[in-house]
Amino acid sequence: MVKLRLRDNEKIQDAVKRFRKLVEHAGIKKEMRRREYYEKPSEISRRNRRRAERRARLARLNPNGVITTNTTTGP
Repeated sequence: MVKLRLRDNEKIQDAVKRFRKLVEHAGIKKEMRRREYYEKPSEISRRNRRRAERRARLARLNPNGVITTNTTTGP
């Protein structure tokens, strides 16, 4: 649960900004989106399995974990 106390002479806009950061940090928005619709247990396991396969594929392609980009300097 997120609790926010207004500070002395704090603008409402600043308090709302702090509140949004607290909610985001607590993961409440993510949890709300996840619970917005019912998801069958088989769909959850399928999504987790696909996520693990994607991670494994990326690890095989890039074993050092370093992201390389092709950048050129100048013409």
